[in-house]
Amino acid sequence: MAENVASEDASVVTSLPDVSERSDLDFAGWKAWFVLAARRVIAWTPPHGVAIFFQSDIRHEETLVDKSHLVMRAADEEGASLLWHKIVCRRPPGTISFGRPSWSHMLCVAHVPRKTPKKPGPDVLPDAGFMPWSRAMGVRACEVACAYLRDEVEARVVVDPFCGRGTVLAVANAMGLDALGVELSAKRCRAARALVVDVARDR
Repeated sequence: MAENVASEDASVVTSLPDVSERSDLDFAGWKAWFVLAARRVIAWTPPHGVAIFFQSDIRHEETLVDKSHLVMRAADEEGASLLWHKIVCRRPPGTISFGRPSWSHMLCVAHVPRKTPKKPGPDVLPDAGFMPWSRAMGVRACEVACAYLRDEVEARVVVDPFCGRGTVLAVANAMGLDALGVELSAKRCRAARALVVDVARDR
């Protein structure tokens, strides 16, 4: 990202990797990396664009790790503002979970505060929507994020620097937006290129 300046009509929708996906780092190292990576994503976003993070909390040694807190640490360090914070249910509301929490956070941050949305979306999504793979953001959650970019930010390019198998990219394309993803895994890149979703079924 440091070598490629964002276009003025770009915004980011992404999910940063869990500690389980960074086997080269211990837990403390991963937390430091997570905050730094989030800072770089925010810093890369153009002045009038936004960065939307979709993050699921984890447990480490019986302690809950609140990833929304890590994203906000990064935003504070970059002098960015929180525009909105939504909760996305990964399992039906009321589910009792003894392991990984059954919700995810979706946070939108920006360099410049924005007016109240003309078409505000839900604060709580009771269903993330169809998930093309186990780590996917969920089509419904992607649709809410991309609708905000299209209607409120007037973004035309959606960038996901940790795109996995491309759910965000496929939803952005289905909603008439251009999309660009970055992924280290060649297998996931092939899956992302082939993925097509029907956003209408999750409306």
